[in-house]
Amino acid sequence: MAQPTNTFDSYDAIGNREDLSDMIWDVSPDETPFLSAIKKNKATGVTHEWQTDALDAPAANAHIDGDDSAGTAVTATARLTNYTQILKKVPVVSGTQEAVNKAGRKSEMAYQKARKMKEIKTDLEWAMLDGGGAAGIGNAKAIGDSTTAREMASIQTYIITAASVGAGAGAVAAGTGADTMTAGTARAFTTTLLDGVLATSFTNGGNPNTLYVSPTNKGVVGSFTAGGATRYVTTDDSKLNSSVDVYVGDFHTLKVVPSRQMANEIVLCIDHDYAAVSTLRSLGSTPLAKTGDSMKEELLMEATLEVCNEKAHCIVADTNG
Repeated sequence: MAQPTNTFDSYDAIGNREDLSDMIWDVSPDETPFLSAIKKNKATGVTHEWQTDALDAPAANAHIDGDDSAGTAVTATARLTNYTQILKKVPVVSGTQEAVNKAGRKSEMAYQKARKMKEIKTDLEWAMLDGGGAAGIGNAKAIGDSTTAREMASIQTYIITAASVGAGAGAVAAGTGADTMTAGTARAFTTTLLDGVLATSFTNGGNPNTLYVSPTNKGVVGSFTAGGATRYVTTDDSKLNSSVDVYVGDFHTLKVVPSRQMANEIVLCIDHDYAAVSTLRSLGSTPLAKTGDSMKEELLMEATLEVCNEKAHCIVADTNG
């Protein structure tokens, strides 16, 4: 069929109103499972410090009846540090953009502030887990100066006791956050590697409860067949069970949590009672001085990671995902 002659259709019209939905759809990842789960502490200086201690290893302890007592050697606590890092975003919106009628939001500045606050939270998670570190080796702390920003050390720079690394690699030299891991030969992430660090953690008093993995390594965990486990279809609901959300090992039971901020090259076993985000300045917004026909707001927080005792955690490094 064809249009009748001189039909005025929607292609000819210039006065039709646009059909723009009043919703803005955004699926950008903003989850921060690690940040949300660990403890929240207060920092009071840019150099945040904490102490760790450990009992003496069990040893023979038998004494003569009536024997005189000599003093027992006492070991001082260890003192660790990390530096607070300033995280900032500054949305700038023109006066005209704030004034015009907009789809999906009443105030452009309010909309941008909400987005930027979420971005700061994901930046903080990224810094603590160092998802962008080369080969997952982590980020060393940096004190900074008048021209260089302070940086917090990521968690893998502290874990040395229950650490498994690939051939040719060295675990963190001191476990103080001052240096990074050395990347080794990539290898497959297996139950043998995981059970090995969990056994070491158990021996040293650790009780990690959560296994943090990248999305890729979450699939690897889903393929584990330890203990003769199999995947099968349940006939009542026709669902294929191909996911592992809890890992039960010889020493610990861990919830498996994927994080988009995790590098493929590392897997972390974490006890949330022994990790904290220590905040010097809480996330807030400050209007900046007007310098023209625009408005500026500074969104800022200052915080650092506290690895309360590294023996509570485990790391498997150099996984090839």
